[in-house]
Amino acid sequence: MGYLIQILITAFAFWCADQLIDGISFSGPLVLLIAAMVFGLVNAFIRPVASILSLPLTVITLGLFILVVNAAMFGLTALLMPGMRVNSFGAALMGAVIVSVVSWAAGKVLADRRVA
Repeated sequence: MGYLIQILITAFAFWCADQLIDGISFSGPLVLLIAAMVFGLVNAFIRPVASILSLPLTVITLGLFILVVNAAMFGLTALLMPGMRVNSFGAALMGAVIVSVVSWAAGKVLADRRVA
């Protein structure tokens, strides 16, 4: 059940990024859901390796290089998804930031509701 909710939250975050960033587009709602699943798999399997390999740069930049890693994972998801399009690295960077913020906020709201 928790995985399904996380996929829906990520799909909503992708929709928000689609609405706010001109360089990001999805061809339909089903693509949003599948892209959310692919994004979860990319973050589960590829992001840890990329984070470890980029650890020296992350330390040197005081953690800011993680934004580049997040943008790369967002762009990789777009490469793997036929109906998802990201026009530039800047769009991927802003999309990754929006997806992170929206996912965090939605997760926080849902966690607060479960406690109350």
